[in-house]
Amino acid sequence: MSRTVPHVIHPRAGADGDHDHHRPRRRHALVVVLTFLTGSADAIGFLALGGAFSSVMTGNMVLLGLSAGRGDAELAVTSGCAIASFIVGVLAGARLAGRAEPDDPVWPRRVTRALVLELLVFLVFLVVWEATLRDRAEQVDLALLMLSAAALGIQSSAVQRFGVPGLSSTYLTGTLTSLIAGVAVRSPWRSLRPNAHVLVSLVTGAAVGALVARHLPALAPVLLIVPLVLVIAAASRLAGKRSTDAPTGRRAARRADRV
Repeated sequence: MSRTVPHVIHPRAGADGDHDHHRPRRRHALVVVLTFLTGSADAIGFLALGGAFSSVMTGNMVLLGLSAGRGDAELAVTSGCAIASFIVGVLAGARLAGRAEPDDPVWPRRVTRALVLELLVFLVFLVVWEATLRDRAEQVDLALLMLSAAALGIQSSAVQRFGVPGLSSTYLTGTLTSLIAGVAVRSPWRSLRPNAHVLVSLVTGAAVGALVARHLPALAPVLLIVPLVLVIAAASRLAGKRSTDAPTGRRAARRADRV
């Protein structure tokens, strides 16, 4: 009997382990989708809403400095309001998503709550965008840019809750640096692939966003809302489930005690 029980249980434990191993990959895939949204939002903001970015706050800070040097009050207001709105979004997202904890599941439910708030902001964006599509004043453009920047600030805080170093869907200069440095030292493609996926998604989102903003402006909000709805729906399968890929906190301590 003592030999039969391990023989039955061991395959099931292995199967669960294999299933858990894929959860961080699924989380990363959802972050890639969010990054597509980010690229689209930045392209729409830059081309159609006054020439500032929804998520690239470093770029907006440069624009703010340029506006001071050139005496361009309009650019100063546009970039400054985008920065302020992003900060408000980060504060709201951080309060809702919370901070990373040692025993967090692979996708904390509070991350999904923050993304739902982001979705609500983008739904307001959709209503205002469609209602003013034919004749939009500059003040409305600024309001739409502020809504988009606030939504991306919420998203930034939500992804930060994962507590995974280097994982982001908005601030990606470090991602590019890590990828190029990895190529320089000949790191295996397996370790470089996640960063490459995120960067390709950002550029693709920006390209699609630019095309839609120029040629099919009525559909521009779809690029912001549909990816977010898909992520929220898919996240329900990951929420609350723990990963065995990188045990931390009390789980790690318990394994150490067993050893």
